[in-house]
Amino acid sequence: MINPMIRIVFLVLSAEVVVVVALLFKTPFRKLVILGLDRLKRGRGPNMVKVVVCIMVAFLSSSLYSMAQIRSRSEKAGALTPIDQVLMNDYLLGASLMGYSLLLALIIDRLHHYVRELRALRKNMEVVMKQNKGLEEAKSGDEIKSRDTLASLNEQIKQLKLELEERINAAKAVNVKVEALKKQNEDLLLKYDRILEDNQSLRNLLQSIEQPLSHPESMKIS
Repeated sequence: MINPMIRIVFLVLSAEVVVVVALLFKTPFRKLVILGLDRLKRGRGPNMVKVVVCIMVAFLSSSLYSMAQIRSRSEKAGALTPIDQVLMNDYLLGASLMGYSLLLALIIDRLHHYVRELRALRKNMEVVMKQNKGLEEAKSGDEIKSRDTLASLNEQIKQLKLELEERINAAKAVNVKVEALKKQNEDLLLKYDRILEDNQSLRNLLQSIEQPLSHPESMKIS
């Protein structure tokens, strides 16, 4: 007949195997397992786990001690009796299950820790990726704005160049007109000088004509 304690340990071991499998593979059941382990590690959970571990260690130590006693009796008797063989197998099975259960408990604790760290790293990675994406979008937006600004500045520069060329052409046209006016003014001055010369010559001629006419009249009077 199987020891009830061994049945309990076997059930615990089976449950631990299920938990390990759930933690190793990404399934909807893993979230429930992680939530359960999180709650188990809060409040009174750690104390309860310590009590269970102490009981299991005590049971393991008792099984090992009983196996050592049976071995010592068999050495004295020279052979194992059928009862000692049954007890030896019973204690060996219980100690093996207990050792595997403690090992799986340690593995579950480490897996739970690593899974939580992995989830935290993934969340941080998602946050960093979102921030990076936002920065890239902002950068691309700034580049687009800078391109638009540069295009508008180039357009303004072209317009200013056209206006400058128009003003230069207008200034050249004004200079041509000024030169033409200068030439006209010089021509007018030359004409004016000629007119003055002609006028002076006419005056001199008139004076030369008037003098003989005035001279006979003065002789008559005398």
